[in-house]
Amino acid sequence: MSSHASSVAARLREDPAVQQHPSPKLELFTRRGFLSPDDCTALIALIDADRRPSTIADPNGDAYFRTSETCDLDSGIEVVARLDAAICALSGLNPAHGEPLQGQRYAVGQEFKAHTDYFSPGGEDYDKFCAVAGQRTWTFMIYLNEPDAGGATRFKVIGKTFQPETGRLVAWNNRKGDGAVNASTLHHGMKVRKGTKYVITKWFRERPWG
Repeated sequence: MSSHASSVAARLREDPAVQQHPSPKLELFTRRGFLSPDDCTALIALIDADRRPSTIADPNGDAYFRTSETCDLDSGIEVVARLDAAICALSGLNPAHGEPLQGQRYAVGQEFKAHTDYFSPGGEDYDKFCAVAGQRTWTFMIYLNEPDAGGATRFKVIGKTFQPETGRLVAWNNRKGDGAVNASTLHHGMKVRKGTKYVITKWFRERPWG
């Protein structure tokens, strides 16, 4: 495993507030209460004000594969900058390697079917998305609220499901020990059945972003 990847996992394991899901197939962590309810409320308002239909990197012919809405969050806004800094402090990852924070909104019936966050080698958009900053390394996702029903995140290969919980962070390494992409990170943002779900996503890359 690259020292870059293993140092992140080691740092997360050292944090007493962080729990690691015991699986030999991937490095998967969670931390409750990572974000305060007030900050969650502020971020939800930003997402609602500037959302657009979500897209996927490699179109697969399924118009209903990802039906949520997305918002790029402005790092000049104090609550966004503070969250970005907190994720980098928790992980030890270089802020220069981070993509801008994104917010996602899922209304009733919306989902993101089983997918991985890395760019599929050989995919039609692989070269375009990886040319400058390289492959995605780590994902940090935070639930901003709890919908009335549905909206769980299910890691299908290992049979682990996280229910939305306000302020809870879920993080995983998108790569294996040898640096190759890890198909065991396959996960499904399941349909919201009642209410609305909001999440924040932060991805890191192999090289500085943009």
